[in-house]
Amino acid sequence: MEYQTDEQVERLKNAIQVAKNIVVLTGAGISVPSGIPDFRSAEGLYTTHIGAFPAEVMLSHEFFFEHTKKFYDFYREKMLYPDAKPNAAHLLLAKLEQMGKLGAVVTQNIDSLHTLAGNKKVYELHGACARNYCTSCHTFYDLDYVAKGKGIPTCEKCGGVIKPDVVLYGETLDERTLAGAVRAVSRADLFIVIGTSLNVYPAAGLVAYCADSAVTAVVNKSATSFDGEADIVINSDCAAVAQQIAGELGIDLN
Repeated sequence: MEYQTDEQVERLKNAIQVAKNIVVLTGAGISVPSGIPDFRSAEGLYTTHIGAFPAEVMLSHEFFFEHTKKFYDFYREKMLYPDAKPNAAHLLLAKLEQMGKLGAVVTQNIDSLHTLAGNKKVYELHGACARNYCTSCHTFYDLDYVAKGKGIPTCEKCGGVIKPDVVLYGETLDERTLAGAVRAVSRADLFIVIGTSLNVYPAAGLVAYCADSAVTAVVNKSATSFDGEADIVINSDCAAVAQQIAGELGIDLN
């Protein structure tokens, strides 16, 4: 099905205007305009190999503990973007929360750009690179400590190995975070999917918790499995769409 983008953007703008409890599910696509590559496109992270190891293997729980230095070599080069800044899409969501319209952001991303933009209620399903903990004494370390170090980062207190607070392959999502996300989605009167192909579960399954009365929208460059069910579908750059909607609603993103 083909959608007229301008008409769909207008419909999303109108839905935002009347909504009282917006909830948004975001994926890697929302951070691409900030300079962070996505995962599953033809040139995405998951096409990367180092030696015999594909990216999905190097981002596994088993690989972290068995090949910790190789994990960190890959992690620092491909996963950490300490200089990335929130783009118009992140900033619009933060403004909508400040206006009392947005109840929560649920994100698959680990870049913390929603928090940097100013959002307070963020369910980070896959954790965050900004949080790192000693595997022995659980002392906290920030992003810079890991990003600017070399080799395996170790705890200054006990010498234990530091692990990013991100969900690796083979690990389960935090139950409280997932439960909070489900609860937020179920209460939304406007649910917007931004920058995700909806191929990764359990995040993709959150769309099933939308109330029948909720207005649903998708903003993603490529088609998703939810397009046929959504009320509004915009196959376009999310930052450009956000900038347009903010301008028409008179919201200053600066």
